[in-house]
Amino acid sequence: MRGTTPSTIRRRVVAALVAAASVATPMAMPSAPAHAHSAPAQARSASVEARSASARARSARADIPCPKPAVKPPPGRPARPQPPADDPVLRAVGGDALATGGLVVPAGAPKPPALTATSWLVADLDTGEVLGGCGPHEYGTPASVQKLLLAATVLPTLDPHRAVTVTDADLAIEPGSSAVGLVRGGRYDVATLWLGLILNSGNDAANTLARLGGGKGGVPATVAAMNAQARRLGAYQTHAVTPSGLDGPGQFTSAYDLALIARVCFDNADFRRYALTKTARMPAQKALKKGGFEFQNENRLIFNYPGALGGKTGFTQLARHTYVGAAQRNGRRLVATLLGAEATPLRGWQQGAALLDWGFKLPADASVGKLVEPDGADGQGTADTRSAPAAVPPPTGEKPQPTAARAAPSRALSFGAAAAVAILLAATPLALLLTQRRRHRVRRRPRTQPTYR
Repeated sequence: MRGTTPSTIRRRVVAALVAAASVATPMAMPSAPAHAHSAPAQARSASVEARSASARARSARADIPCPKPAVKPPPGRPARPQPPADDPVLRAVGGDALATGGLVVPAGAPKPPALTATSWLVADLDTGEVLGGCGPHEYGTPASVQKLLLAATVLPTLDPHRAVTVTDADLAIEPGSSAVGLVRGGRYDVATLWLGLILNSGNDAANTLARLGGGKGGVPATVAAMNAQARRLGAYQTHAVTPSGLDGPGQFTSAYDLALIARVCFDNADFRRYALTKTARMPAQKALKKGGFEFQNENRLIFNYPGALGGKTGFTQLARHTYVGAAQRNGRRLVATLLGAEATPLRGWQQGAALLDWGFKLPADASVGKLVEPDGADGQGTADTRSAPAAVPPPTGEKPQPTAARAAPSRALSFGAAAAVAILLAATPLALLLTQRRRHRVRRRPRTQPTYR
């Protein structure tokens, strides 16, 4: 099984046993004593108590401070928005070791770089191993790295050769925010819009692509699909309000979630090509008497870091600097994500580069957790994220659970199977202990300034 966490395994083990017992007992043990019917309730109680004890233990454990440079916050920095209520289960997605607001690194690892980022994470794009992090599940404001979620949701659905006419609504962006320079009534192909979005962080391009991706539902439909896609990927701490990453109430993500989203993006050949494009040209609009112009990739990683694969920059006054960057070295592809950084002494991409340098120093088997796999995995435990449609959002109020899949219990259990279930129920505490320590192997995937951004 791939993409599960110890917390998820504990819940699913008990749930499967309880479900099996509820089917088997009426068929195979009609004369069971009354106290036998309390076993499922006892198992559920044991599961709840185990989760509560685990959460209490994590809370009692002091966080290890993340290395920080000795710099003062800039004057006038806005207060961080109030994050959603803490959920111990969501904080442990990917492994219990990730449920910390401080530093988590493998034993014996070199000291990570001192960064101004409030949270960060380094992971292997192919194996899904998390190499280390600082508050990996801390909520943060995304700024334009949210455009990666737009790409993960919409890029596979749009024909890159399709010609599009820009509307007034596409250009309705926050004054002073970044735009690639689309003009009302201008005609552009979808590929050019993606280049404008990824290279120049164009919020006008984001609105246009979101409108196209949403069909008749327009931008709101795409934002809903982005949130459904986040849940499908296991990015349960991510909530999009705008397609571009311009600030909106209740808009959050985490360094861990960004790694999940980036992993899907870098699995897409079109995204990889766009992300490594250094310069592109916006076509002239002769009918509107507007000339064409050249624009450049703002992600300096691709110009300065050997093996760079690209990524995305972001900045708003509220979010500060955010960054996602990936690189390849000696057959390994790593991604670094960070939130809430300042531009001094290192800019966002430089902090990402420092994290990548640190990650490449670690051995290939170093790990403190996992990037969970999306829903819809095939029989080999892999997922085709290029063709899978965005998931339908669950009913309001439904709490998502970390991604995991188990076969439904058989509805034709024999007496022997029912007896085995009873034994397993009695052994639930041992199962919880064993599954907490269980590790899962993951098959490698094929390799295939300050302006509002």
